[in-house]
Formats: sequence, structure tokens, C-alpha cells
Amino acid sequence: MPAIPPPRLLASGDSAVTVEYSRDIDDGANQRVLALDRALAREPIAGVTEAVPTYRSLLVHYDPVQIDYETLGKRLLVLAQSPADTAASARRWRIPVAYGGEHGIDLEDVAKALNTTQDEIVARHVAGNYRVAMIGFTPGWSYLSGLDKSLHMPRRQNPRLLTPSGTISIGGVQTGVQCLAGPSGWHLLGRTPVRTYQLHRDPIFLLEPGDYVTFSRIDAKAFAEQDRAAEAGEIVAELVA
Repeated sequence: MPAIPPPRLLASGDSAVTVEYSRDIDDGANQRVLALDRALAREPIAGVTEAVPTYRSLLVHYDPVQIDYETLGKRLLVLAQSPADTAASARRWRIPVAYGGEHGIDLEDVAKALNTTQDEIVARHVAGNYRVAMIGFTPGWSYLSGLDKSLHMPRRQNPRLLTPSGTISIGGVQTGVQCLAGPSGWHLLGRTPVRTYQLHRDPIFLLEPGDYVTFSRIDAKAFAEQDRAAEAGEIVAELVA
């Protein structure tokens, strides 16, 4: 079996190194990123202070007083060649979503753009088995890979300055769970009452990179009920495995 090609090492300032596996959004590269992140957690390197996984790279922060760039780079390349941890347990979440109407104001336009019905868009989206590729942009914002190719479409030409918390949206080849209200150029399909980030809850962050997610459709009444429960700190997502 041929050796796995090594990732690129890129200096990021004087106290961080980026371990880059790809220059594009790639599910295989993301799996290698998460495997390296787990390997680094199992075999800590003295001087490393934090590791931040993204779609295609791992940003490793370090204390240059304890370890230098060259030494750290060599250690990371060795870890990167370790076999992937295929036995790593992955949690599986089922997240409720109220699609369309006031909760998903772009659903109708998405259906028109893809020459189908709103119900068909929802059916395709609910049928997906998604993996959390990374958390970023704002706390709890979960980028999910695995979007059906029939739902791929360019992002909005005119991004919105403010979109609601809990928005479930699609953009490009991705779908995502937006925890906090904020700007977005993605297409809004629905909203979930689930808080993927809640500062005064344990756990603060619900989803983690490597978790799997499926969506289930709920009506507006169920959304309102679960939204009140979630605001009080209840985890209304279902952990199925």
C-alpha cells in the first residue's frame, strides 16, 4: 500500500503551524485532519497549547519557549503518518427542524431554483447523513459535510446582515447549523430549537467535529415548545448513538 502523502506545514505567525491536507473542501482530507487532532490528544507534544481542526487543515498553537517550529513540524509529520483511528467512536444526533414559512424563508426560492417542490427539498435534506466537519465562524456554528449533490447551489449573491439563531441552511456543497444570530450568505431552509452552543449549560458545545447528524421535520407548534425547553437549558436533540 502506498504511503500517505504528507501534509504541508505552513508557519502561522511565530507561535502556530498549519498542517494542511488539501486546498479544497474535501471529506477525505477532513477525516485526516480529525485523525491527527485525535492523535495529538492521545500523544500530547510538550509546548502545544491548542489544536483547531478545520475542513482541510489543523491549526496547532504552541509555546515557542518550549518547542521550536522545526521540531514541532517533524513531530506533527510523524503523527500525521499514523494509521487513521477507524475505531474512534462517533456520536450520532437527530436534530429537529421546522422547515419553510417564517422559519425557512428561502425554502420556496430554493425549490424554484432547483425546479422541484418545497416538500421534495425537505425530503432530500432530511434523508441526508451528515458529518460535523468543523466548528467555527461563531460559537457553535456547525459545518456539515454530506449534502446531497441535488441540493448543491451557489450562495446568495447578496448576503443578509442578520439571520436568526438556530437557522438550518445550505450553501455551496455544505449544510450547516447556525447557533447564534448573525450574518449569512447561505439559503435558509428552516430553524431548529437546538442550541449547539449555550454558555451556561453543561456541555457548553453540543456538537463536536466527527459527530454525525440527521434531521427530522417538526411543525411550528413543536418548534415553539422545544424552543422554550432549549432556552431553559434542555438538550432537545436526540443522541441516537
